Parts: sequence; C-alpha cells; structure tokens
Amino acid sequence: MPSTDTTSSTPLHRHPLAPAWLEPRRDTDDLEAALFPADTRRDAEGRLVIGGADVETLAQQHGTPLYVLSEADFRARARSFREAFAAAFAPETEVDVFYAGKAFLSTHVARWASEEGLCVDTASGGELALALAGGVPPQHIGLHGNNKSDAEIQRALDAGIGRIIADSLDELERVSALAVAAGTRAPVMLRLTPGVHASTHEYIATAHEDQKFGLSLTPALDLEDAEARTASGVAGTPETSEQAQASPYLGSPAWTAATRALELPGVELRGLHAHIGSQIFEPAGFELAASKLISFLASLRTAYGVELPELDLGGGHGIAYTEADAPRHPEAIAKALAATVKQACAAEDLRVPRISIEPGRAIVGPAGVTLYRVGVQKNVQVEAPDGSTTSRRYVAVDGGMSDNARGVLYDAEYSAVLAGRRVTGEHSLSRIVGKHCESGDIVVRNVYLPTATTRDDLLAVPATGAYCHSLSSNYNYLTRPAVVAVHNGDSQVLIRRETEQDMLGRDTGFAAA
Repeated sequence: MPSTDTTSSTPLHRHPLAPAWLEPRRDTDDLEAALFPADTRRDAEGRLVIGGADVETLAQQHGTPLYVLSEADFRARARSFREAFAAAFAPETEVDVFYAGKAFLSTHVARWASEEGLCVDTASGGELALALAGGVPPQHIGLHGNNKSDAEIQRALDAGIGRIIADSLDELERVSALAVAAGTRAPVMLRLTPGVHASTHEYIATAHEDQKFGLSLTPALDLEDAEARTASGVAGTPETSEQAQASPYLGSPAWTAATRALELPGVELRGLHAHIGSQIFEPAGFELAASKLISFLASLRTAYGVELPELDLGGGHGIAYTEADAPRHPEAIAKALAATVKQACAAEDLRVPRISIEPGRAIVGPAGVTLYRVGVQKNVQVEAPDGSTTSRRYVAVDGGMSDNARGVLYDAEYSAVLAGRRVTGEHSLSRIVGKHCESGDIVVRNVYLPTATTRDDLLAVPATGAYCHSLSSNYNYLTRPAVVAVHNGDSQVLIRRETEQDMLGRDTGFAAA
C-alpha cells in the first residue's frame, strides 16, 4: 500500500484510557529509533526495513506471524557486554560473558555468541544438546536448573562442560556420585539465594527467600540449636572449628552445601553464583547481591583457608519494551558492578575472583521483532476513570499468546508500529489482541496506531527476541512461527515454520490413519 500522510495541526490529546507514560502521537519515528534493532529504517515506499530486508517482502516469503532477528544487532550487543565488562574489571581480573540461552537459542545463535567471544549458559539437557550442536566448545558451556535429572548431569560430565551450577544439596551429592563413577571431577558453582528482592515481576524475581531456586544464605537454625542437633546425631551443621562457628552463615543451606562441596569426591568447587531476577533496571539489587556473595567468600576463606576463584553475578538486565523503559548501557552496568566488587573484595582482603555474567534478554531481546497481519477491528465502549464513556479500539492479529506468552504470564507491556507502509497524522488508542480463545490474549495492551490501519496491514512488535519463541506453544492448535535472521539485506530461516503435519504427526490416531 502507498504511504498515507494525514498530518494535521490539531493538538494531540491523551486518550482517557491511556496510561500516564503513553504519549499521543502522529508518527512513530521515536519508537522505531529507541525500540527496534539498530539497523532498522524506513525505505522510500514507507516500509520498515530491518537488517537491509523490508518487512513486506519477509512476510510474503515466510508468512506471518514471523519472528525476525537482526544478526548484526545481536552481535553488536554481545560484543558490547564483553568489551564493557572486560574493561571495567581490568586489570584485577577477567570476565566471562555467558549468553543465557533460555532467552532464545538455536544452533545459529549459539554459534554467533561463540564467535563473539561469549560462553553459553543452558538450563536443560535439550539446551545443552543444542549448544553443543551449534559448535560451542564444551568448556564454554554452563548447565543450570533447579531439578536436573541424572541423565542431564551425566550428559554434562560426558561432554566435559565448563561448569555445573548446583542448585541444592541433593544435586551436589548426585553430581559427586556420577562424577566418581565416571572417573572425573565435576566443575561446580553453587547457586546461592542472597535474599535480595529485585524490582521486577514476582514470577521473574529469583533471589528472595520464598522461591524454588538456590541455597539460602539465611541460617535455618540458631547456633545453639544447630550444635544440639549435631551432638544428638540429627542432621545439622557439621562444622566444629572456631572459625566455622564464627561465620554468620553457619546453619544456612548455602554454608552446608559449600562445606560439603569442599569435601565431596569428584567435585571441584569453582565458586558462587547468584541470579536475582529478570527485566531489572535498578542497580542496587545487583550490587547488594555481589556484596553478600563476597562476604560469603570471605567467610569460607576464614573458616577453611580456601579462596574460591570464581564469582558469577547472573544477568537479568532490563531492556526497552515501551517508551517508558530506560535501560542502562552495558558500560554503566559494568562500571557500577566492578566498583562494588572491587571495594567489597578490598574490604575483605580478597583477590578479585574471575567474574562471569549471564545476559540473555539484554542481547537478543532488542534484536528481535515480530510481524503480524491485521484482521478484525472493533470499537468497544468502556467506562473512563472520570465515569464518562469512551471507546477503545481492538485490533486483532493472526497470532497472539501462542507466539508471545509474556503478556498473559507477566502482564508484560509492548509497543507496535504500522510496518508495511508509513502513515502520519491521526493515531487512535488501540489494544492489539490475538486470535486465541482467551480474553487475556493481549499482545500490546496500549498503543497509538494510525486511525487508517486496515485489514491485512502489517504490524511490527519490537523487543520480542527474548522469551517469545522460547515460550511459544500450539494453543488452539496454531502452528509456531518461523524465526528468520536478517543481515545485509539477506534473510535466512533459523527455525522453520511449524506445519499442521508436524502437529498432527504426534497424534497417534492421525499417524495410524
């Protein structure tokens, strides 16, 4: 369709249903500059172009919904984290950047990360298999998970990966037994829960006490009770040295696990790990967690004369999904964390350990865009906060919660722009919804779209590179979209579009017919 210019001198007015952060608009230039991959522009026809490929051509070639991933943007963000953290912690120590594959992983993306000097963090046997298939050196792979199976641990040991992040005492014992049976030593990090409440959604905050991950730093018993339990033969704290008893962490699950890891056969305790959550903008939580882990390292050194060589500070750094978000640049993140770590280590007279971090969303999220075709539109009468009646426009698209579950899971906010043509002028408050049988199937809760938006128009939702494909499903038996990488004007299918034959092939009644 040709570009439409409906520019007007009429003053812009905020819709009564719009959130305070959402500004009325006549164009989307600022959104496209702030939220889309860095190699995004408009062509002479008004079409959005990402990585040199225009979105209308991509949609025609690969169908919609369609995940589009800018290879150049991904690589640039990976390099930015690696270079920023290397500079911030030099010369005291080196830094390993682990790309958190749970955000989005394919063999191509694993290879991109590795080629940019990153390691890859996996959270299951499947992700581990994919990273290995992508050619990532085993020693540059880590394995997470709060409930690893023996088979997953065995695969990690057989592959010779660089680290297994132990999440419980039970797992630690199983790693030891499997490593001894295999005649090897398992490189282990302990995931600790520092008791930091991150400023994010409850479901993606992972360092407070009441959740499934990690080993708490908080003593489960007071010291006298712990000593009584030990003396009576009841499982408790085995430490008897004065140094161990002086630790503020004595009796905590973290201390018990660290003590056990130091003595278990087949276990090489490399260091400590903490991850406080995801989509976090405030630096205080990261800095507090780092300080607590360094205090724990110092207590271990005092009690056992062991100075663990590594410290993983996790990931979870926020990205911009809407104009309300103001993410920090990797340089700012790195400098703040480096200052905290160096100061805390100096106060405890510790060498600065080798540092690792695990950005996933912050690398792949902004590099991804989802394309949809507009279908049904309808206006719904809604009561405004002042008691008056107003209209909200619903714009349905050909996907929804099966390709982006974050809205229904976390009340996640997104933005969107008309992508197949440029329209300036009147914009109406709209809610972009999917085609699933759920009223919560909302892709973008609030956005100003051109009033001239029509059926079959192409919409682009930015910042969908992380957790959209990873969480995708076949709800209502919709097929999962393809993932296409764009680079220098070319497109490459990373993950092919699922077909109805793919889905029906799992149904034994269909397969037998």
